[in-house]
Amino acid sequence: MSGVLAGISDARLYSACVVVLLYLTTCAYFLWPRRGPAIVSSGGDRAGAPTLIAFASQTGFAADLANRTAQSLQAAGAPVLLASLQNIDEQILRQVNSALFVVSTTGEGDAPDPAAGFVRNILDRSIPLKEMSYGVLALGDREYDNYCAFGHRLDQWLRHQGATALFDVIEVDNGDEGALRHWQHQLSVLSNSPDLPDWEAPRYERWRLTARRHVNPGSAGDACFHIELQPPAGASARWQAGDIAEIDPRNSTWDAKPEPLPHREYSIASLPADGAIHLLVRQMRRPDGEPGLGSGWLTAGAKVGDDIAVRVRSNPNFHAPESNVPLILIGNGTGIAGLRSLIKARIARGRHRNWLIFGERSVAHDCFYGDELDRWRAQGQVERIDLVFSRDQPERRYVQHRVRECADDLRRWVDEGAAIYVCGSLLGMAPAVDAALSEVLGVDTLEQLAIAGRYRRDVY
Repeated sequence: MSGVLAGISDARLYSACVVVLLYLTTCAYFLWPRRGPAIVSSGGDRAGAPTLIAFASQTGFAADLANRTAQSLQAAGAPVLLASLQNIDEQILRQVNSALFVVSTTGEGDAPDPAAGFVRNILDRSIPLKEMSYGVLALGDREYDNYCAFGHRLDQWLRHQGATALFDVIEVDNGDEGALRHWQHQLSVLSNSPDLPDWEAPRYERWRLTARRHVNPGSAGDACFHIELQPPAGASARWQAGDIAEIDPRNSTWDAKPEPLPHREYSIASLPADGAIHLLVRQMRRPDGEPGLGSGWLTAGAKVGDDIAVRVRSNPNFHAPESNVPLILIGNGTGIAGLRSLIKARIARGRHRNWLIFGERSVAHDCFYGDELDRWRAQGQVERIDLVFSRDQPERRYVQHRVRECADDLRRWVDEGAAIYVCGSLLGMAPAVDAALSEVLGVDTLEQLAIAGRYRRDVY
């Protein structure tokens, strides 16, 4: 045993000990009698304020997921505070800049029993939380009418206090593995740690890489590639616009490695009628200059004709509206992929009241799917397209600037029943667009659109 320990670096040993300590402390929190506030604090390698991870659990599942969330962030070096909602008060909320909530719904849309005090003392009050950014993982069962109701109530209250949602509520139906992997993906983005291991290894299928095209040669940004993946022979591949392709980098599960690599998520840019999954993948670079694990595999490591481990994850929160309402689509960068599939779905159903606001660096190099967009506009299948290129003039211009400039038209479209879908970067574009929409439409209106399902985001 001493020989094994000698082979582990001090940093790794320290990290492992803290994770174990966090786990044991959390177990003690659940199993031992206690009085007063009980909050588990765990430091990390990185400086900065800790992320609050708060849970409301009826059966213990939400508590377990909150503990896993804490372990993942701590493994990435981020400090965390782990606590039950019953021990969260106004003072704690006011001091937190970043929070993640893992909450169950019980009965007819109620909060779990331990959170009754939080509901009574906090949710019925107004507490300014403009400094807080947050995410919500809502657990529920679709067989009940008020599915994930408490998670959505908490989200709405936080929005109303001025807190900024990092991403839309992630709903988990009876422990759905795909939804939980999506939560883990968001944790990797928030912690800037793309190599966080999956909690459970997904089951993949063998798809074939049939096409790869560099679409932005000469760009000031990293190289982007259009990727096409064909399903296994005889397979009935099904997905909807808005769904996600999960990729296993280098097919680690087939190579029988002891620990599967963390999956990567990409918005699907095509429909089943296209015969293949289309992706738009930016070749990310690590600090040492090496290609990212997933993007490097898809854009350079794998060869055309190779098998790729793929799993399609349903993303119902970003499916196209069922009714024939106007649709405003806003995005940047590779976010055009998810918006492209939505536009294709709308066109296939004869719904042409579509307005795209899209931003990138340069029109000469980064106008992704430009010929296709021109054709759709010329044929009247997309009513309006506003393109913003940040580097094509001395001052930097982004999609949020165009949103403000189009204020009158945006208000008119919303008054006519339009839904707003946003796809792109989580830490740059999404909050800036959210702020611009709040200014243009009003905070209360944007909140009501979110509650009604008319404001949806797929950000990463």
